[in-house]
Amino acid sequence: MTDFDAIVVGSGMSGGWSAKELCERGLKVLVLERGPEIKPERDYVDQLPPWQEKNLDRISQEEIKERYFKQYPGVSYAVKESNKHFWVRDDEHPYETVEGTQYDWLRGYHTGGRSITWSRQSYRMGPQDFTANKNEGVAIDWPVRYDEIKPWYDYVEEFAGIAGNRDGLEQLPDGVYQPGFELTDAENFFKSKVESTFPGRNIIQARIAHLTSATDEQRSLGRSNCQSRNRCHFGCSFKAYFSSLNATLPAAERTGNMTIVHNAAVQSLEYDAATNRISGVRIIDVETNENRTYTSTLVFLNASAIASAMILMQSKSATFPNGLANSSDQVGRNLMDHISGAGANGIINGFENKKVFGRRPSGGIYIPRYANITEQNKPFTRGFGYQGGASPIGNAGGQIAGIGRDFKESHKSPGPWRISIGAFGEQLPNPNNRVTLHPNKTDKWGNPQALFDVSYGENEHTMLEEARKDAVAMLEAAGCTDINSNPVNLTVPGNRIHEMGSARMGDDPSNSVLNRWCQAHDVPNLFVTDGSFMTSAACQNPSISYMAFTARACDHAVNLMEENSL
Repeated sequence: MTDFDAIVVGSGMSGGWSAKELCERGLKVLVLERGPEIKPERDYVDQLPPWQEKNLDRISQEEIKERYFKQYPGVSYAVKESNKHFWVRDDEHPYETVEGTQYDWLRGYHTGGRSITWSRQSYRMGPQDFTANKNEGVAIDWPVRYDEIKPWYDYVEEFAGIAGNRDGLEQLPDGVYQPGFELTDAENFFKSKVESTFPGRNIIQARIAHLTSATDEQRSLGRSNCQSRNRCHFGCSFKAYFSSLNATLPAAERTGNMTIVHNAAVQSLEYDAATNRISGVRIIDVETNENRTYTSTLVFLNASAIASAMILMQSKSATFPNGLANSSDQVGRNLMDHISGAGANGIINGFENKKVFGRRPSGGIYIPRYANITEQNKPFTRGFGYQGGASPIGNAGGQIAGIGRDFKESHKSPGPWRISIGAFGEQLPNPNNRVTLHPNKTDKWGNPQALFDVSYGENEHTMLEEARKDAVAMLEAAGCTDINSNPVNLTVPGNRIHEMGSARMGDDPSNSVLNRWCQAHDVPNLFVTDGSFMTSAACQNPSISYMAFTARACDHAVNLMEENSL
């Protein structure tokens, strides 16, 4: 007799989807969250203006140095005095890097994980992303193709609520969208100039996970339309943007099938060699240091690409001396992130008499990948997209210095507009880029610390150099002045918070951890559907792909259970 039908490790972006899908299929599900409970009515701080916050909502330099020395520099735009409880304290959660390398592990331990603080850009992978490895002889081939995942993209987008436009681009497939956020006049001008100067390049509305025309189902979960306040990193009392706390966990909870336990850090998955199944999930209570073991028929690992890999490596047995489901020696390897640190900005002229109303959330424009799509003969493989937008400097909350009446009046007056675009590029999979367990350093609960050995290759460096040049050329084509483009400053691995690839999927158990359904080759009742499964990174923000693959894997797992195959 097991305690539950299924255990889901993690309550974030993919964990929430696992909980929802399994609960709605009638399974009794335990969700294990290693951090404390977040209650929106108590813990969201989106209603408070910064001038009512301590230090104008800035964390003190002393506290940054002592407690948030990784989290704050990594995402200073999102880590504030009022919402620092959404981010881990680095002094309490240490990790190490191999000498000569760097890594930023940016995370939050609490209900909903980073789904509370993500930037909500939501782009499907395209057909080319599932075939690139095979065509180029890089790493291994994806075991699936876009057409197999398309129905699941449709499914999760309809539930989550994505604002965007159907643009008809093969490399960036259209989805199920609610009305998008309109481009400003300056952005539309930039769009026309770039698209006429560079045929094959497109500028589209950013596709973001915000409700603009809430459905009956979304309203039944207490969600309503985005208010365009851009206070998203503080939570959202309107539940307008997608997070597991706003959407999937409430959907799971209303079935009556979900139990959630907080402050439960998973130490290992217990393996039964006689049945070739996981027999239990061992946790430590991070507040009391008490150990407990829960049992279930099915386990979904959704702790994040790094944490999930570490849990597998910690789960050693006579059958798996190098970690559970690791007969291929691929667990922890091929760790990827997206690369950035190249772009340009400038003054876009002719809009000095224009103003904006409200604050669009997340982003304004997106320039989908064109390198090695519509433009060939690049000195690198794969490609990048740009995120950015145009906004007035002199009004609607710009950056004019000053104080008093003159300062206030200057923000009422027309002024110049600035446009900025920054590239996000694909990192190639490399088995030497990996996370392992530190051989002798542990955290305060006795768990091994993470040890990172990740670096960028020549392709990543070359790609961003070209992205910087292209950004300048596009601004010049639009007649921008005062163009600023600093030398490429390639971000530290992990800094884009899109870690993936640590337990990749593939058809061959000798070189992959998971099959086409995100099911472990070695252990049939184990599924891993966070970013771990990614076989390559593409250049698009990956969260919507995690959602689609998770929903698909849950459907397959329940079907197997109903057939008594697990």
